[in-house]
Amino acid sequence: MRISRRELAGVSVALGISAAAQIDETKVEVKTADGVCDADFFCPAKGLHPGVLIWHDSPGLRPAMQELGRRMALEGYAVLVPNLFYRAARAPVFHESFDYARNPADREKYARIVKPFLAPGAAERDAVAYIAFLDAQQPHVDRKRKIGTHGYCLGGPYVLKTAAALPERIGAGASFHGGFLVTDKPDSPHLLTPKIKARLYIAIAADDDQREPGVKTQLDAAFRAAKVPAEIEVYPNARHGWCVPDSGAQNTADAERAWGKLVKLYREAL
Repeated sequence: MRISRRELAGVSVALGISAAAQIDETKVEVKTADGVCDADFFCPAKGLHPGVLIWHDSPGLRPAMQELGRRMALEGYAVLVPNLFYRAARAPVFHESFDYARNPADREKYARIVKPFLAPGAAERDAVAYIAFLDAQQPHVDRKRKIGTHGYCLGGPYVLKTAAALPERIGAGASFHGGFLVTDKPDSPHLLTPKIKARLYIAIAADDDQREPGVKTQLDAAFRAAKVPAEIEVYPNARHGWCVPDSGAQNTADAERAWGKLVKLYREAL
């Protein structure tokens, strides 16, 4: 559907950005090696623009993630926001009543739904399909320019996996309060850095850093050894989830700062 200037003005008031141009918003389906993924695609209505792939957090593809995709399109990018849990259900997978912390049934549901996505190699296969979709099926994507990818929480490590799987295509990546960037397993995302050619930005919440203070050090060592241009930053006043609009930890000042870092990265690298 076409988003009008008047509708964009309402979005802009909430986000503090300009509604100077129209964007197109479309429900799309992406064929992957494992099935068909439902997704949202956002882009400026005219012209060619660098592609961006967003990896959502644990609550899934929902209005908050659509809002972030729409905002990125307003910055001048062609943005794909897939439902990472498509193997289990179409979005929205979880509804407002979902309570992982207090409801055992919801915890069981989450474990069941996320399991296929976490299977070895699944996300990498998806990444290849998502980037191919941007390149082959979207006329507003400028294929002469690099693609960017960023993720939140659960989606954070898949930024590194995407950059490693498609090093010639991914020009920049960013993780915001991403989990499991460093693990003790042989497929830990930080071990993929020798394959990465993209510029990276890793934003870490203060409480995540307190729980795992060694993550930033191991990431820094891996990036340096592989000569990957990367910035790692701990946000001292931010809690896990601070960048997502519907998160209980949302922190407007730090979320805007993180957004500015993301936009600057994409402007310079794509």
